[in-house]
Amino acid sequence: QVQLVESGGGLVQPGGSLRLSCVASGFTFSRYGMSWYRQAPGKERELVAAITTTGDITNYAEFVKGRFTISRDNAKNAVYLQMNNLKPEDTAVYYCRALGTGSGYFSWGQGTQVTVSS
Repeated sequence: QVQLVESGGGLVQPGGSLRLSCVASGFTFSRYGMSWYRQAPGKERELVAAITTTGDITNYAEFVKGRFTISRDNAKNAVYLQMNNLKPEDTAVYYCRALGTGSGYFSWGQGTQVTVSS
């Protein structure tokens, strides 16, 4: 029943921006921290950003600091990732993921493809 549906990906040029969205259902969204992961071809999934239940604390992987911003809207069961100054190495499928007790049983969504290329 848990669903995480990502959207907003696409093809952009280096230096461009995208805003990813993730809409969640099937669990009490406000009780879980949320995160964004990404996976490039031939590589493992890696954590990109995380946000606490209320959005008061955020954390970012070093390779996106200053460029990406994670946010959430608990009224909409949504998590967002604003990506600015995109680089070719940001090319990957991006996934959202809940954090906290029990979230390990949640299935991964389909993700949304981000391609950064000139």
